[in-house]
Amino acid sequence: MSEAASIVQSPSNTAGLSAQAINELNERYRPLNFEVRLHKLYTDFKPEKIMVTSSFAATSAYFLHIISRIRPEQIIFFINTGFHFPETIMYRDYLTKLYHLRVEDLKADDYQHQYSEKEKLYETDPDFCCTINKINPLEAIKPNYDIWVSSLMNWQTDHRAGLDIFEERRGIIKFNPMIDVTREERDAYIREHDLPFHPLVEGGYSSIGCTHCTVKGEGRSGRWMGKPKTECGLHL
Repeated sequence: MSEAASIVQSPSNTAGLSAQAINELNERYRPLNFEVRLHKLYTDFKPEKIMVTSSFAATSAYFLHIISRIRPEQIIFFINTGFHFPETIMYRDYLTKLYHLRVEDLKADDYQHQYSEKEKLYETDPDFCCTINKINPLEAIKPNYDIWVSSLMNWQTDHRAGLDIFEERRGIIKFNPMIDVTREERDAYIREHDLPFHPLVEGGYSSIGCTHCTVKGEGRSGRWMGKPKTECGLHL
């Protein structure tokens, strides 16, 4: 077991690694490419304590194609808000079969979700809506894991431009192996492996979330249009 893994698994260190240990991990992982970083993660940390999430949005096939080859038994958590486009659910099911993924849905408490729908929080208070339907379901399982793997890339938003490979986020160590992957590198991999895009991409949707908060647009310009919001809150 690596020193990093033993530190994370220490019951007295519930917040995760120290700032110094995180800095050291970033220095060791920074020279590596996306795939090598993922391989190394599964040797440095207990695989069963690694949490992977996917939105099954525009180009999720890129991330999931690599994960499925590195650790086929990895559970992929999908936060099912109840407000997804039908095409997103179809895409999730298609990729699940295509890559033989183990996908588990995370959902909000029924009463809270119904409240958010009845009060149309996606219009009146989108932050609260995201808290109920996205953040809370993930927070409920986070204590079971030490590492959270995401597919964020730094060119997607100003907030993501400031993220590192490893960081601490609300009591868990966040691992962003794709953070410095360029758009060109991503697109080249997608072409090389002939990966399927989300069906709405062809219709002009670049970033795809819930039906009430997503319109056509470049980048994330189609998310929460008319509001200052650019993130659902999961990655803040």
